[in-house]
This record gives sequence, structure tokens and C-alpha cells, in this order.
Amino acid sequence: MLKQCQDSYHSTFGTYEDMLDYHEDQAKNSLWHRCQVNTLQVEPLDKASPLYGSLSDFASGVTQEAVDDTAENLGLAIRVNGDLYPVRETAYKSLLDRAKIGGTALPKLGRDVLANVLNACLQLFPAEALLLIRDEKVSAVHSGDSVDYSILPINELLATLKDKLDDRFPGAEFEAGYCDHSLVSASWSMPNQREELLGTYVKTLTATGKGAYASKLTPGIRFMTSDTGVASAKVSALLVGGQHPIHIGKCVAVDHRHQSKISDFTDVLDQLFAQFGDVIAKLEALLDITLDYPVNAMTRVCKKLSLPKKAAVEAISMFEMAYGGGPATAHDVFLAMQEIPFILKTQNTPESKMLEVEENMARALTLKWSDFDLAKAVSY
Repeated sequence: MLKQCQDSYHSTFGTYEDMLDYHEDQAKNSLWHRCQVNTLQVEPLDKASPLYGSLSDFASGVTQEAVDDTAENLGLAIRVNGDLYPVRETAYKSLLDRAKIGGTALPKLGRDVLANVLNACLQLFPAEALLLIRDEKVSAVHSGDSVDYSILPINELLATLKDKLDDRFPGAEFEAGYCDHSLVSASWSMPNQREELLGTYVKTLTATGKGAYASKLTPGIRFMTSDTGVASAKVSALLVGGQHPIHIGKCVAVDHRHQSKISDFTDVLDQLFAQFGDVIAKLEALLDITLDYPVNAMTRVCKKLSLPKKAAVEAISMFEMAYGGGPATAHDVFLAMQEIPFILKTQNTPESKMLEVEENMARALTLKWSDFDLAKAVSY
């Protein structure tokens, strides 16, 4: 496992208790600091910077490893009320937001020039900033206005979700947890509710010759959040038991904005749990949609959903070889599309990208499939 100060750090969890303990410790050791934007001072921290060889200039607790890692990555530091901290890559976008600048040319600048540009712009704004200082680095530079950014502690979100699951879906089982410096995700399965939620769907699959596949399926949910601005606090429905969890239905979410509170997250959980049966019904309805040109339809749907081209082309090719020509159902195509996240997973695609792809794929449940079932072939 990599050191937490490194920007490439990530961790996985086999139990809910381990994950909750980790985030409770993280909450205790993280600092949320409010200050004026125009008091922030950015300094270069690449290997050419005088700061690179002077650990004594940094705030207490900052190690040489954190300095070295920053010099290899973003190459910037921020002085906050006299204390100097390396800046994590997760803070770059929010730092640009506070300076109200952007563009593809900025990362190409030397770190000394970039620091000067940022400082010149930051000086113009007396607004309040909210900094997250965690694991030796500044991890985010949010707006200090609670309308623009609201803190939703990850440990409290996890505890709330677990309480709601125990109440609505007794016996829910923790499947896996993941976190890196920008994103947190966790998934649960609900074996005790398999008959309640999947009974009709499983019977229909079995009647169409897919009993072996149906026997593996269990309903589940996935939770995702970020306190560095990458994602809202959201939960979505899953089907687990296959080679990769299938994301079904639209996420319910609470944005880190508009003075959001943990109670708002509780409310959206109620929405998801109430809608779970409807989501499964939409998936089952795909079994009744016959496609005359399923390969063409799959290609068009993948393009519509902006799925990664290389993995999508490979999955389309696999489906074309497997189904043998002739008509197929939209359900067949939707299942064939699940090869895409599996392929991406084997290529060590970052978790944030994986979750984005899976969310996009879930939109296939609401498409008008006849619009994509056309005789004319299309290239990806």
C-alpha cells in the first residue's frame, strides 16, 4: 500500500467496520481551515525550487516524502497564515476556481510562472476560502460560502447509510470499499431481499433460458462521495453476482452545496429505496424489446452514452461473435455492454473513471431503443 501523502495513494476495505474506522480517524486528523482568498500565497515546489531542499520551511508534520511527491506531481505549495503546505493535485481545480482562471496553457507553465499568475489573481478577491488540509497536503481550496460548498463528513455519511440499510434492508452485506485522495465508494448486497426485489425478474430470465445467470444475481447499492469536489454524495442501485456489478437506474444525490446537511442525504436514501422496484422493472422491460440489428444498436448506444471507444469496440466485437446474427433483445445488448467496465477494470482504469462509465451505462435503461435499431451500420 502506498503512503497516504502520495497523490497516487489508494486503499480498499473488506469490512464496513474497517472503512468506518479509517474515515473516523481521517476526520479527526483533517483540518478544515477558513481564510480570505487574497491572503493565500502560492509558491513553486518543483525540484528547482529553493523550498525543495528546505523541509524546515514547511508546517509541522510535513515530511520530505510529501515534498518529494509534490515536486514530482503538481509542484506547488500554499502558505496559509504563515504555515506552508504542499498542494495535492486534487486541489488544483478548486485553486483555479478561487483565482477565477483556467485554460489548457496553465499546466504547461513553469511552476514559478504559474505561482506568480495564481498569486496575481488571488490578490483580487477578498472572498472567503475553505481549505482541506489532509495527510500533509492541501487537498482542496473550496469556496468558503456555504451556498457554494457544504461539508458532508464521509464518516457521518457512511454511518447514516448503514443505519438506513439496516432499517430498510435487514441483513445487507458489505461487499467492498475504496478510497483515494479524491473519491470514496462502497457497495452492499441485499441477499435477504432477493425474492422481494428480483423475484419476477429472475423468473422471467429463467423462462427465457437465462436461469444460470439469474441464479447469481442479488440486489445491491453503491455509495460514492468526495470532499475535494469530484462528486456529490450519491447512491445508486446495483445488481451484483456477475463478473462486475451492474449499475442500474439513476443516482440519487446530495450536492456539497446550498447548505446541505446529513439529513438531506437521509431523505435521498428514502427516495432510492422507494424506487428500487421501479428500477428493476425498467431492466426487465428490456427483455420485451426486440432488436433486428442488435450490433448496430449496441454501437449507436455506446456512442450515445460516450463510452470509452477502445473498450466499447472490443465489447461490440465480442457480442457480434457470440450472438451469431439475427435479432436479439435490448436486454441482451445491455448485458453485452457490461463487458466494457470489466475490460476497463482489467486495464487498471482509475476508480473515478470506472464509476463515471457505469453511471453513463445505466442511462441505457431509459433510452428509446428503436431509435438505435437501424439497418445501416455505423463505425464507432
